[in-house]
Formats: sequence, C-alpha cells, structure tokens
Amino acid sequence: MTSGLTVTDLHAAHGPTAVLHGVDLTVPEHGLACLLGRSGCGKTTLLRVIAGFHRPAGGQIDLGTRTLDSARVHVPAERRRIGYIPQTVALFPHLSVAANIGFGLPRARRADAVARLLDLIDLGAYADRRPHELSGGQQQRVALARALATEPDLLLLDEPFSALDAGLRNRVRCDVADLLRRTGTTAVLVTHDAQEALAFADTISIITDGRVVQTGPPDALHTQPATAEVARALGDANVFDATVEGSNARTPVGLLPLGICSSAPGGPAITVLVRPRQITLCPSAATDTTPARIVRTEFRGEDYRLELAVEGCSQPVVAHTPDPMPSGVTTHLHVEGCAHLLAHR
Repeated sequence: MTSGLTVTDLHAAHGPTAVLHGVDLTVPEHGLACLLGRSGCGKTTLLRVIAGFHRPAGGQIDLGTRTLDSARVHVPAERRRIGYIPQTVALFPHLSVAANIGFGLPRARRADAVARLLDLIDLGAYADRRPHELSGGQQQRVALARALATEPDLLLLDEPFSALDAGLRNRVRCDVADLLRRTGTTAVLVTHDAQEALAFADTISIITDGRVVQTGPPDALHTQPATAEVARALGDANVFDATVEGSNARTPVGLLPLGICSSAPGGPAITVLVRPRQITLCPSAATDTTPARIVRTEFRGEDYRLELAVEGCSQPVVAHTPDPMPSGVTTHLHVEGCAHLLAHR
C-alpha cells in the first residue's frame, strides 16, 4: 500500500475561529517532511486534522490511494493507519519498555515485533526497565518504537524533541531521522526550530497564519526563499530595499550581482536577501566594502553573531564570524556572492 500524503485546500477552525485557510501539502512516499512555523500558526492543528483528531471544515486528505477526509468521507482516527507522537512521550509508567512497545499488538506477533524494534532502537538490554529508569533520549526512542510497532502508513511527530536539552535533542533527532529512513516510513515533523527543520527533513513547508506559503528542499528553500517572511523563518536574514542597475542591485551594503529568481517580479525598486554567511569583515576600506559599526556581539559557541549599523539601513546588518569583535568598533564589510531577489517584504 502506498503511503504518500496529499492535502488539498484544507480548512479547519476552532469554534468560530478559522485556523487553516486552504492548505495544500504533498509528502511523497517514504519522504520526511517538516511543517515549520511560529507558535499559533496552525501547524499542530494541521497535524491533528491529518491524524483524524480534529474534523476539517473543508478540503480533502488522501493517504496513498485512500481518502481520509473529503466532503463525503471521514475515516475515524483509529482506522487511518497513522502513528502520532506528541510533545510528551506519554509512556505507560507502570509498564516495561517491552510492554510499552508491544501495547495493543496482537499476542501472536507481539514478541517478534518487540524484539525487532528493540534491536532497531538499540535498547535490547533495557527491555525490562520502566520509563523512569531511562534517559529522555531513550524514552523518545521507545515512543518512536511504539508508534512504529503498528506499521503505520504515516507517522506524525508534534515537536517531539522540544523537552530535551540542546545537545541531546540534536543526537535524538539524528537517530530518529536515520531510523525513519531505514524503515522507509513516511513522516511529518512539526517544529518551530529552523535548524531542526533544515537538519531533519527532505522537504520543508513554511506555514504562516494557517497557510503554507512555500515548500521545497531545505537547501533550496534557504538560499531561494520567495519572500522575506520565508527567509526569516529559516534563520538570520538581511533584507534590503534596493534598486536595479543592469544585472546588479544597488543596496546599502554595496552594488551586488543580482541572482534573479524567475518566479519573482523585477523592476527598478526591489527587495533583496543577503544571508549573514555572505558577509566578511575587514579592518580597513577596500574595493567593494561598506563602512559599518559593530553594535552587538553574541557568542554562539561555534561562531559569533554580530549586529552592525550601516548608513541607510533601518535595521542592524547581521554577520556571522569565527572571531570576536568588540562593540563600538568601526569596520568594513564585504558581501560575497549574489543578492537574492524577493517577491516582497
């Protein structure tokens, strides 16, 4: 049975308040997709509608060749063959790891299924332990194994790593993504963490105010966002008003080659994106540099995030550098590569 997900013109509401406004979403079979957006944008509601926990107000949901929701069809949650992992792992505290994984499975195949999944999540030695005897990451793996035990056609993950500390979250996220790829499970992750989305998914859908505004592979979405809103959803973004001069853009940080996206409108007055990694700093003026004053330095462990005041910019220009630079210092910045044309702010 195929397991690709297709959501078409989906609408949903909480009482009189509309939450989803014509959402379209496609997840290919065996694909790992991510819904990325701020709290309150509708991403968890979308996940709950797909799972069958919340009735839509309109639209259609198809999983493989089966229609789960439409004007005439509503398949109950328990018949959808969809696994769901909430923010809290919600393991049964009185049951062992093995019993949690096998809960609800037919007795005839329970032992074999549990043994296979314990091996898959590398917790065979922990089969008899209770959840409180496990680390947070181990509990998350048990929750994943329990969700996979029923062999769902689709797995939905609602910010399952949010309760873990940063280092553990990264490791567990990688383990989960690897496991889902090995099992060929079609999955949708909900998160508000851009780095998590970029690292986990094959495709990312940016959702804002109950609408999917852009979908694409992580690298393409990061380098070629359609709007400033999408650009900022995926990390630090320098968005500048500019004017076209031939094949270049005149910006507050210099005359930059214009990497024109065919889907974006051109014109004498435009808006462009420059990512912080494109900016390098030098202590003295040189060709194609712009004077700037450092107003804030933030150490981020692997690098430094600088905010710079540049004449003509209403907002600080953000740069990421490997070396610290004190606030108040005057420097010069140079932009590497092209400015990306945006549809609008």
